[in-house]
Amino acid sequence: MAATHIFDAPPEGAAADWTMSQDWRAFTPAQHSTWRALFDQQLAALRGYACADFLRGLDMLRSVAPGVPDFAALNRHLKPATGWEIVAVPGWIPNEPFFEHLANRRFPAANFLRPPEQIGYSEEPDMFHDIFGHVPMLASPAFSDFLVAYGQAGLRAERLGASDFLGRLWLYTTEFGLVVEKGELRAFGGGLLSSHAETIAALTSPEPRRIWLDIERVMRTKYHFDEFQRIYFVVEGFEELLRATEETDFASVYRKIASEAALEPEDAFPGDRAYDGPLQPVRPGPAFMNGETRR
Repeated sequence: MAATHIFDAPPEGAAADWTMSQDWRAFTPAQHSTWRALFDQQLAALRGYACADFLRGLDMLRSVAPGVPDFAALNRHLKPATGWEIVAVPGWIPNEPFFEHLANRRFPAANFLRPPEQIGYSEEPDMFHDIFGHVPMLASPAFSDFLVAYGQAGLRAERLGASDFLGRLWLYTTEFGLVVEKGELRAFGGGLLSSHAETIAALTSPEPRRIWLDIERVMRTKYHFDEFQRIYFVVEGFEELLRATEETDFASVYRKIASEAALEPEDAFPGDRAYDGPLQPVRPGPAFMNGETRR
């Protein structure tokens, strides 16, 4: 099913920057129940798989009442601790306002929650993906600075017509990135952390490729929306990710790769460094996620 929360212009009730009132009181008891089920079961499933910064950052989500979080209440804890605030948006928003929000430490979160029949995997990024998958990582100073640097780079990429290249960096880090902690592979991308099945595949399966992050390589690599990723990029730490982003001359990379063919995930690339460390053991997950798939 195609994503439905996509607009050509801000819909009724949204401001010019695509933000809108969360209208928290409009969420139903059934939606609060769905959120609680997702939160509790996903948290249990991620033990031993999620990075330490993510697990520590979950305390911010626990600071508000159980159920769909009230963004105003969450921001009262989040902003003093991290400098960030959550802003509600109707769903997918255009590149420029998205980058503008990140550059100014505002994290856009979808103002709708997946239906119960999609509890294991949402067909489009919803509030649970945005809040549970991404907000805990804002407590990591280096990672949150990376998001600001990414937003600033995005505004420059818009002027250069290179946002598609930069979008691949977002997908392969912020959504599906892996990090090594104390010699063990962990997930930090929100697309993984809100999807138990793909987290398992990324950290335990011998099938996908895992290589160390190289920004040019990332920006040339295709991404597939309808299946688990066939390649994952690994960082040694979030300071490394931030440093690589700040030190890269993105404009020169865009010029270099503009005339080169995009790479399939399985393609070889000069300079690829395979991650050859140990994979995680498979641990049983929540029963409702056993059949979860993106196919």
